Amino acid sequence: MVVIIDYGRGNLHSVSKAVERLGYEAVVTSDKQLIMEADGAILPGVGAFGDAMAELAATGLDEVVKRFAESGKPLLGICLGMQLLFTHSEEHGMHAGLNLLPGDVVRFQGTYKVPHMGWNRLVLQQDSPLFRNLEEGHVYFVHSYHAILGRAEDLLASTDYYQPVTAIVGHNNVYGMQFHPEKSGSLGMQLLSNFMALCGAKE
Repeated sequence: MVVIIDYGRGNLHSVSKAVERLGYEAVVTSDKQLIMEADGAILPGVGAFGDAMAELAATGLDEVVKRFAESGKPLLGICLGMQLLFTHSEEHGMHAGLNLLPGDVVRFQGTYKVPHMGWNRLVLQQDSPLFRNLEEGHVYFVHSYHAILGRAEDLLASTDYYQPVTAIVGHNNVYGMQFHPEKSGSLGMQLLSNFMALCGAKE
């Protein structure tokens, strides 16, 4: 069983529907015991970093996510959910994250358009089980903040938006995607399918 963690800040419907279209089953839940018993977990997210962390803390789900990551089972953060995996974010003041991956989330700085919104090419930086049967292509981004990694080896894929931008991260069993795989066509669906396979999910 794979769970999609419901803490009131995620694009739960679109992620669960994408998983369903792949032929897998994922349970949307905030039940702590169910989350800990799952074979894999997805942490989605939309909105502001500080609000999301406050909601996770208020429900106690922040500690559940940390314990789940420590269990060694696959965890995937999507969009804001990926950013929450890091140490800090400077969005509307400095906020502490889950600190599952070292690094900081910072705002795009420049005269170009922010948020970064639209289709950008995904460039794979190293091999990963997430990339099985995958060809490089374009995925869909919507974000004003991006991750600066504390460990260079955590970078699995990048894109370019007037500068190199972290697109996919991974360390051991913890993964994150800055873009929306559920809105990224066949490439995004293949990434989701590969994550579900990592969890041992059966079609």
